[in-house]
Amino acid sequence: MNIRRVSVIRDSFASRTGRGVRVAIIDSGVNPAHPHVAGVAGGTRIASSAEPQPTHYLDYLGHGTAVAGAIREKAPDAELFAIKVFDRALTTNIEIIVKAFAWCLDNQMDVINLSLGTINPDHRAVIEGAVALATANGAVLVAAREMADKPSLPGCLPSVVGVVADWQCARERYRTGGSNDDPVFIASPYPRDIPGVPPERNMNGISFAVANMSGFVARAKEYAPRASVVDIKRLLIEESKSE
Repeated sequence: MNIRRVSVIRDSFASRTGRGVRVAIIDSGVNPAHPHVAGVAGGTRIASSAEPQPTHYLDYLGHGTAVAGAIREKAPDAELFAIKVFDRALTTNIEIIVKAFAWCLDNQMDVINLSLGTINPDHRAVIEGAVALATANGAVLVAAREMADKPSLPGCLPSVVGVVADWQCARERYRTGGSNDDPVFIASPYPRDIPGVPPERNMNGISFAVANMSGFVARAKEYAPRASVVDIKRLLIEESKSE
């Protein structure tokens, strides 16, 4: 399959701000008062043994807040939703992740930022089913393509925007690689700067490459709100070539 040019690409999405796009951040919650975040539109806490808990999404680790700040930087007018699946440590389980996907489906999320993944092939069927439901309802998932040099679920699935980190990539840009049939999206693994803190001492890693990419995806979703995942990927590829 060859990637065809999108006829309307001259009206680039680069200047869009994510207005009207609902972005779910599946992570450790969010501190909405943080200046890099400037508020969220809503959220929930999801745990194994309880119903979702609206308003209980405050971040105690700082990770989800930094992710939200990176997305907000790229898409300042997006509607951010904090889906808390981590509490005091960055660990969770497949049951909680499936519940998080269901919440995103019920609440009509347009973009789902997933700052986690698994290399366990036993989870593939469950994750594929959850992703299929989300994408069938118009959501675009953004996740890490690999972990520990192994394919990571769900980021390695063709229906997901799979991201890898490049430590030399500028934060305001992204690149594409891979093949036409299996594109790879490459972004910076650094969150927004904190005054007085050197970047190497701040949080960093693939989670923030995913977050930076989610901001660009939110812009593309504003530009083409009814586009499929395949078409969003085409738009992202075309935009990267135009820079």
